[in-house]
Amino acid sequence: MTSSTPSCCSRRQLLRGAGAVAGTAAVGGVLVACSEGTDPAESVDDVASTGAGEAIVALADVPVGGAVSAEVGGVPVLVTQPAEGEVHVFSAVCTHQGCTVTPGDGVLECPCHRSVFSLTDAAVQSGPAPEPLGEISVEVSGGDVVVA
Repeated sequence: MTSSTPSCCSRRQLLRGAGAVAGTAAVGGVLVACSEGTDPAESVDDVASTGAGEAIVALADVPVGGAVSAEVGGVPVLVTQPAEGEVHVFSAVCTHQGCTVTPGDGVLECPCHRSVFSLTDAAVQSGPAPEPLGEISVEVSGGDVVVA
C-alpha cells in the first residue's frame, strides 16, 4: 500500500493545513484564536513599555471576586479583583497557543482548550497551558486602574 500524503509533510501537518484553510474560509478570510508562535511574554512587555500611565478601566467596573476584559495599546488584558481593593492585570494571551482568555466564574478561562487560571496570580489551575498568564504592573489612581 502506498501513502497518498505528499512527501513534503506528515499526514498531521497536511490535516492541520486543511483545517486552517477551512477555518479561514469559515470566518470570512480571517484566521482567529489559536495561532502557534504567539509569544505571550512579548505582549506583556509591549503593554508595560507603551502603556505606562494609561487608564485601563474604572476600579468600580471590576467585580470583586471576578474580572473584566480590556485592552491596553491594542493588547487584550484581564483586570481582576480577587478581593476588594486587590487589583491585578494579566495578559489575556493564553500561554498554551495564544488564544484570548476571558473572565469566567471566579477564574480566567481559555475557550480554546479549557485552560483555567487563578484571579490572584494567573497560575494555571487546569488545562494544557504550560505557564501562568503574564502580569502587568498597575496601580489605582483616581478610581482608575492605571498601567504603572
